[in-house]
This record gives sequence, C-alpha cells and structure tokens, in this order.
Amino acid sequence: MTAPVLEAAGLCVGYGPTPVVQGLDISVAAGEVVALLGPNGAGKSTTLLALAGELPLQQGVVRSDGVEVSSALHRRARAGLGFVPEERSIVGNMTARQNLRIGKVDVGKVVSLFPELHDHLDRPAGLLSGGQQQILALARILAREPKVLLADELSLGLAPQVVSRLLAAVRTAADNGLGVLLVEQHVRKALRIADRVCFLQQGRITWSGTPAQAIEQRHLLESSYLSGTAAPQTARVTT
Repeated sequence: MTAPVLEAAGLCVGYGPTPVVQGLDISVAAGEVVALLGPNGAGKSTTLLALAGELPLQQGVVRSDGVEVSSALHRRARAGLGFVPEERSIVGNMTARQNLRIGKVDVGKVVSLFPELHDHLDRPAGLLSGGQQQILALARILAREPKVLLADELSLGLAPQVVSRLLAAVRTAADNGLGVLLVEQHVRKALRIADRVCFLQQGRITWSGTPAQAIEQRHLLESSYLSGTAAPQTARVTT
C-alpha cells in the first residue's frame, strides 16, 4: 500500500503543559480531501499548526510519505507542504504580482488557475477584497503543485460565492493528486467536496466516516457542535 502523503500518530500538542490535542491519529492520502470538523476550541487549528511544523510536539510523530518529519515549516514547504493559515498570508504593501513572485510561482500558471486575478495583479494586495486576498493566498500555493495542503478556515468572513470558488479549486487540485486536510466552518460546503470526515472535540477525534454517513449522523454532530461553545449557524450539518 502507498504511504499517506501526511499522517500523525499519537499526536499530543498544545501551548503549555496541558495538551490541547491528545492522542490524535489522522492521515491524508494523495487525491483525498479530509474534512476536520468540530466546534470552536476543539483543537483544529492547533492540529494543523503541529502538522505544519509551527508547534512542537509534546508526544507522537508526524510522517510525510511514511518518513518521520520534525523540520520547521519552511523546510516542509520546500518538500511539498502547502499551508493556508487562518489569517490571510499576503503582503499587503506589495502587489498581487509581487506576492506571487516572492512565492516563486509562475504568474501565468496562477492566472490559468484563477482567471479572476488577472485584472488585479498590479494592485496592492492590501487593497484587494477579502475574497481576492484569499484567492491570491490559495493560488500562490496551488501553483507550486504541493503534495499536501493544510487549509484552515478558507471561508472565514467571505461571501458564499467566494467560498464555493475556493473549495471548488481545492477539490479540483485533489482530483489531480493533491492530498488535503481541510478545517472549515461551512460544514455543508465541506461535506460536498470531502472524501472523509473526522470530527474533533476537546482535542480528540470522536467520530469519523464518509460525508454521507456524517449527514446521516447530523443530529449527533449538531449536538456536539452546540455543546460548550455555541457554533455559528453556518456550522450546522444540513442536507
């Protein structure tokens, strides 16, 4: 069997002596979108930061293509990791074109992926709309053709049509072989593009299955979302 492009085993990680994420096992295969869902404070972003090399592990291992990795984010990026953090990773006082160049990607390739960026390449990235900034951040990564993408709340604060555009691009990239671990507050939209779903609560995966199974279990998932910290309406699992 082919090793997952990214996996964690027994992952424990946090910001102090008490781990936020405990004993987590998760894997992503090439061509697969895994949706990591759960309420606010469940440890989703912490998990992505640990997998990206931005947080040190307290216990457990992270493997890429079956090989244990412990390097920093920039080294993992060179080896084929793409990471879109929750905050938009663009340089606001540089143009969109310059943002792409510092990312060492071909501008023409980016425009072929996202034609809507063409007319904005020479505008300061900080003056682009929130949706355009997020498209730019995602385009800069996808144009590098990474092996795996960690995406943390691509949709945060964006209009529904922009969210659909971003997630459609992620699904297309996965269909071309990219492995994706997706944290997303718009559960319904995430389920539409996911191959597998893992539900995280209080730092542990409490349920996993297919999107169809998640929809069948929507009452269980909704009750979990709404326990503790109330989740936004957009985070409800609906058909």
